[in-house]
Amino acid sequence: MTRQSSVPSTSLSTGVSRHGFFVTGTDTGVGKTLVACSLLRAFAARGLKVAGMKPVASGAVPRANGLVHDDVEKLLAAGNVAAPREQVNPYCFEPPIAPHIAASGAGMRIDLDHIGQCFDALAARADIVIVEGVGGFLVPLGPGIDTAQLAARLALPLVLVVGLRLGCLNHALLTAEAVARRGLTLAGWVANHVDPRMAAAEENVHALETLIAAPLLARIAFTATPDSTAGAALLDTRKLD
Repeated sequence: MTRQSSVPSTSLSTGVSRHGFFVTGTDTGVGKTLVACSLLRAFAARGLKVAGMKPVASGAVPRANGLVHDDVEKLLAAGNVAAPREQVNPYCFEPPIAPHIAASGAGMRIDLDHIGQCFDALAARADIVIVEGVGGFLVPLGPGIDTAQLAARLALPLVLVVGLRLGCLNHALLTAEAVARRGLTLAGWVANHVDPRMAAAEENVHALETLIAAPLLARIAFTATPDSTAGAALLDTRKLD
């Protein structure tokens, strides 16, 4: 069931519709955090109040004040709205493993209603909330729930990050098909060159432009030090209006 947010959706003077986008990927390690942070910075540059959200994260590092996850820290830094960490990242686990396994090991259950409440709280503070998923689109979050259900629960249009490497055509098209089967909107996609040695990268991007029924928002070149400020300059967020 799609959740109806308690925060009304409104049209802003910029043309962007509240309240955000859900960033998913063709796999883990394809650059979802980079793209999510780039979106935050790009929308902020348009004069919007923006907040990032990572509902579920695994692979955190224990610190004196609790678990710290690098993706969450980057999202906090890229936003321009102060928000409690527990709303930005409701579920954080130390083991770098699948979240449903990490949650089970911690004796916890990931609750989509709780995540929805955290999202509503962020949406009340910001014009745009960029929600970063975990892993790919169908990663399990617990018994009978997965990331696709989380995206549906938040009722957000999706931005798909395609990690350009061998096999990306199949992964991207399967993800786009899974999004469509669930009645969700694929608002756009980003081609992220994660493999600098990939052969025929240009041809792969062209094929995806032809086969994915959503606009290409940006192509991000491979770099050993990804930078969301540079990524923001590449993103054409007007295509998301």
